[in-house]
Amino acid sequence: MDFTVKNHKWHSKEIIQILKELDVEPDYGLTDEEVKNRLKKYGYNEIQVEPKKSPFKIFINQFKNILIIILLIAVFFSAIIGHIIDTIFIVLMVLLCVLLGFIQEYKAEKALEALKRMLSPTITVIRNGEQKEVLSKELVPGDILILEAGDKIPADARLIDSYFLKCDESSLTGESIPVDKNAKALSDKTSPIFIENMVFSGSTVVSGRGKAVVIFTGMNTQFGEIAKKSIEIKEGKTPFEKQADEVGKWLGIIALIVCVVVAGTSIIKEILTNKISSEFIINITIFAVSLAVASVPEALAAIVTGCLAIGMYQISKKNALVRKMAAVETLGCTTVICSDKTGTITKGEMTVRKIFISNNIIDVTGTGYSPKGEFKYSGMNTEIKKDDSFYWTLRACLLCNDSNLYEKDGEWFITGDPTEGCLLVLAGKAGINIHETRLKNPRIGEIPFSSERKRMTTIHQIEDGRKIAFMKGAPEVITQRSAFILENNIIRKLNNADKANLLKINEEMSRNGLRVLGIAYKEISNLSQFSEDIVEQDLIFLGFIGMIDPPREEVIEAIKKCKIAGIKTIMITGDHKLTAMAIAKEIGIYKDGDIALTGEELEGLSDEEFEKIVDKVKVYARVSPLNKLKIVKAWKKKGEVVAMTGDGVNDAPALKEADIGISMGITGTELTKEASDMILKDDNFATIVKAVELGRWIYDNIKKYLTYLLRCNITEVAVIGGIVLILGPQYLPLLPAAILYINLATDGLPALALGVAPPEPDIMKMPPRNPKEKILSWDVKALILSAVLIDIPLFYFIFFHKLSDIPNARTELFFLFVIIELMVALNFRSLRYSILKSPPHKLLILAVIWELILVTALINIPYVRIAFGINKPSISDLSIIFSLSIVISVLIEIFKVFLRKRAKFNVN
Repeated sequence: MDFTVKNHKWHSKEIIQILKELDVEPDYGLTDEEVKNRLKKYGYNEIQVEPKKSPFKIFINQFKNILIIILLIAVFFSAIIGHIIDTIFIVLMVLLCVLLGFIQEYKAEKALEALKRMLSPTITVIRNGEQKEVLSKELVPGDILILEAGDKIPADARLIDSYFLKCDESSLTGESIPVDKNAKALSDKTSPIFIENMVFSGSTVVSGRGKAVVIFTGMNTQFGEIAKKSIEIKEGKTPFEKQADEVGKWLGIIALIVCVVVAGTSIIKEILTNKISSEFIINITIFAVSLAVASVPEALAAIVTGCLAIGMYQISKKNALVRKMAAVETLGCTTVICSDKTGTITKGEMTVRKIFISNNIIDVTGTGYSPKGEFKYSGMNTEIKKDDSFYWTLRACLLCNDSNLYEKDGEWFITGDPTEGCLLVLAGKAGINIHETRLKNPRIGEIPFSSERKRMTTIHQIEDGRKIAFMKGAPEVITQRSAFILENNIIRKLNNADKANLLKINEEMSRNGLRVLGIAYKEISNLSQFSEDIVEQDLIFLGFIGMIDPPREEVIEAIKKCKIAGIKTIMITGDHKLTAMAIAKEIGIYKDGDIALTGEELEGLSDEEFEKIVDKVKVYARVSPLNKLKIVKAWKKKGEVVAMTGDGVNDAPALKEADIGISMGITGTELTKEASDMILKDDNFATIVKAVELGRWIYDNIKKYLTYLLRCNITEVAVIGGIVLILGPQYLPLLPAAILYINLATDGLPALALGVAPPEPDIMKMPPRNPKEKILSWDVKALILSAVLIDIPLFYFIFFHKLSDIPNARTELFFLFVIIELMVALNFRSLRYSILKSPPHKLLILAVIWELILVTALINIPYVRIAFGINKPSISDLSIIFSLSIVISVLIEIFKVFLRKRAKFNVN
């Protein structure tokens, strides 16, 4: 990739000069007022994309349907020959149909816009002297970025500080190897591909951390330059949309064939009898096209898209942002949820409860993040605050730490990792001034934490001039890398018996549900020999920190729901195995007889061995991201639909491999969010279960909508088209305006009300849906078939029974269509349960009542009756029609009984 750093060769200037030119202090950042001014000058930090559809464009697009165009042309000629009333009413019906399509599409667009706003990525900056998260699009030149592993870089920026910073710039260069970054000024002749003191929009921080000042935003970035030359790739349709499209296409083809055959046959008959006229051709064309418009679900895929988009928006209200539309339908199929423990199953508010130092356990009081509490101890040979182990342990907790503790409006908060946050609280409880201690003991080097290393090391220039390395991490790792122990103010050699005893204490603390961290330190004599192998060996062991993160109360109920719904819940944690088992047992995930595996034990199993036992493993402890990937693959090989959570940068592969990748909105890195299908705004496991429930609900409602739509449309084509084919054009069963009105009544409010029907009473008591299930599933086909067996014969009987009086026959047929289809809408509130167990909801009832009021009002207008070709129905006619609709409703309910029995038989 040819990087072209524009204008002032920012990479060759000293950072002091750059900060001066950009008029910004690195520790204070820009003021809010200055940000507003620069936003006006430089615009938002956005890559220009295709402009959104305007309401006018959406409305005009509704007229691009070829059938609508043909119908309007035919209506125009109808007006010329004098059929003014018919023309007015058909145009009115068409406009109402178009308006309905516009409302659906516009609502979907608005839902998607709202989602895009919610999904806007954020980045940590310094403004007004404080660190805060802001939307990436609000960045301006001069903003000070705080960069950490996993962050997706949203602008081109010059580095101020860099601590082992590495960036993945493959999106720009195509090179997969991470690039080492530093803050040193480079020669102005440096090749663009070797600019190491700048970070670029679209790249990702792989490891380390840093601070940078924004130089270019939006289309002025390197990514923006690429975007100018690139063609926007539109997102493909979901499998569900494709199925809907396919169904709509074939139904449309069948309906069009019927209509062409009807019109063609009628015209041929007229030619053979020498009765053909232009008026007849216009009338039969309007009739045929009206039938096609009414029966072809040309908006089927658009309706599905709209329902999915609205569903995404509904899920977002439950604190889950679905990034990909396909995930909505997949949620309803989820059979396994693999969830991280900390912050997702638990509250994520770590509190230190016990400290083990100098062969003694110290109890720590206090809750939350308030640095208030006491240290209760016994059996120590010296006063606790004079014990060197206590002194160095608390300084290690404070200095080997990237989080911050602050007070706002009388409440205490942390920024950063909750585990690190509670260590700062611990230091605060001992009366240590956090800010002052950090200033007097500056960090001069670090080896960052990673899930593979299970440890973090920082090196500090302490007050007396020495260089001290502090390490914190998994107890077994710290114990293994320690060669000495500080005990009762004496440093002595750590022997194998000591190490065995320390691991035993760790196990005992873990068995009590505590998460345990080991702490160690070491003096560094020669910083030039700084390397992982040298610094992280032969340390002095200090102690263990035992902390607890209590389970969320709502999670226990959510796990019960999962069990009833046939969803398996798996807990994954970096904690000790015994800690993990204790918490999993408490919340109902683990029971006697289940298996718990550590990452090490998992790595020791071959894929084939693991696949044999994966369904028995409920808890994974001390796992790495690669272990997560192995877990996902094993479950998927068993045909399960897997949801996997993650927050760290290395979780991205597992999230991509999972059917539903779920990232954390609060603690998750930008890279993880980018790789995920869904983001939890509250990092709460219970939210996943709510999203699964909503996914099932959305799918069910789309299914109801489609079943109702297809049943009604097929009935209309078979009855209206069939009668003309059998009897000829002189016996038109309904006139075009009437056909279009029936379509409007069917595809209008009642159908939309089905799309937002409340969930079934047992939606989370049913097993997950098979992901291979077609949109035209067995029950959908059966309910459509019931129309062929029940409705169509009845319609034919009514019309042929009144054949001697065509206006009266049309009247009964018209009202039969309207009343029966409204009654079917009430039946289809549930495709499984009876109308008594799952009664129509308020919106559906109001929609049906409105349609009845509207048709009653319309038939009292003479011009409407002329356009529809019907009479005012008599009381006896309406009584018969309502009686027949009740009979059909009862027959549908009986049909549903057989469907329930078949479904129960299949489950058993």
